[in-house]
Amino acid sequence: MNTHLLALQLMAFQGCLGAFDTLYHHELTEALPQRASARRELAIHALRAMIYGVLFVGLSAWVWQGAWAVVLIALFGVEIVLTLWDFVVEDQTRLLPATERVTHTVLAINGGAFICLLLLASPEWLAAPSGFRYAPQGWLSVFLAACGIGVFASGIRDALAARQTPAPAMPDARFDGAPQTVLVTGATGFIGRALVPLLRASGHQVIVLSREPKKAAWEFNGTVRAIGSMEEMPPTEHIDVVINLAGARILGWRWSAQRKAVLRRSRAGLTKGVVDWIARAERKPRLLISASAIGYYGIQPQESEQVLDESSPPQERFMSRLCQEWEAEAARARTAGVPVALARFGLVFGQGGALPMMLLPFQLGLGGRMGSGRQRSSWIDIDDLLRGLAHVWRLGAAADGAWNFTAPEHPTQLAFARSAAAQLRRPCLLPTPAWPVRLLLGEQADLLLEGAAIAPARLLATGFTFRYPSVRQSLAKIRGQV
Repeated sequence: MNTHLLALQLMAFQGCLGAFDTLYHHELTEALPQRASARRELAIHALRAMIYGVLFVGLSAWVWQGAWAVVLIALFGVEIVLTLWDFVVEDQTRLLPATERVTHTVLAINGGAFICLLLLASPEWLAAPSGFRYAPQGWLSVFLAACGIGVFASGIRDALAARQTPAPAMPDARFDGAPQTVLVTGATGFIGRALVPLLRASGHQVIVLSREPKKAAWEFNGTVRAIGSMEEMPPTEHIDVVINLAGARILGWRWSAQRKAVLRRSRAGLTKGVVDWIARAERKPRLLISASAIGYYGIQPQESEQVLDESSPPQERFMSRLCQEWEAEAARARTAGVPVALARFGLVFGQGGALPMMLLPFQLGLGGRMGSGRQRSSWIDIDDLLRGLAHVWRLGAAADGAWNFTAPEHPTQLAFARSAAAQLRRPCLLPTPAWPVRLLLGEQADLLLEGAAIAPARLLATGFTFRYPSVRQSLAKIRGQV
């Protein structure tokens, strides 16, 4: 049996499984680069990725002999130590989903197998003169080298994230008033993770509705009560305010019929369950703040100078219909006498959400306009969003109706790209053509290639003042936090 070839084949499997773990768990479901609590884990991942990059490329077509075989064994030893350290840090900082724990177990078993197979050949390699013997394995060598390049890129990504995800300062958003009980859905998302500590700091009790209540309780160090279903809430439960933020990630998987159904269930479906409970509750909440999105308004022609406000109509396209269905479910709470504030969020800037991925090409010196660059970007800084929610909270029944949570400035995508490049001291030279984005994402590409200028008319009319009204100010603040 050719143990060397078998070891390389297992390495190729390791590369595939590692890519799945990184993309699905670390990026999509757990969003580790956006978590301040994951900083140490990301640093370990970056070190491991660099070692794996060397191993994938170095072993793809070469045999390490003599002193270099000793170096190879040492690299394996360091990798094993880092893996064990990673396991400890993960258990200290987060609750791993079952799929990730299984994936890590398989990775550990497979990694141990290919290391053992390579060690079987080590006596021969150690006895040979020091150097590298070229021993290509055809397409397997090409694939392993590609894995090495990918792992290096992942390591750079994790290193940048580890360096730039300290815990941000808590915004000065105060949810004033006597201590109240607040039900929050979507609490483990980007906005929810920032909101819940503010509610707790303002003296309120928080109940979190989550598909994974144990994980949610872990997220907030046991300071919240976590439930997995509205059925766990009896009608006698006293809830003063409901803040409904739940919704599956909109940007990511292609919008197939199945994915659209998931997006609907996570928004309109979950909201229906919350409002059904409100209808049953013996004592009604004083306010329901329910998230929506500026996708409600659809898109504008890129040459349009029109600025939309809360009175502007929706469109007949999926993202608009999704928001309409979402809002319609929330609005049913009015029949129970509960005011409903519909918070239509723009793109949220902060140390999380979509912004880190948007800035990554610029950090690597590869940023530029996307598509034509003329599409408008309606956005809001996370601190202003939280302060805006506190503003709506204080208005109580007068908050009923739609609210645009967007900054007063709505630049073109090219203007944003130039601001991002300037803040990061990087060039803004490499454009992304529209056609590959549309080919990859289909209908979802409108989120990136089209836009609309959305004004926060009602926030401004009720006296709200933005701390970060421009992209430049928001990015400077975020950069200052890192």
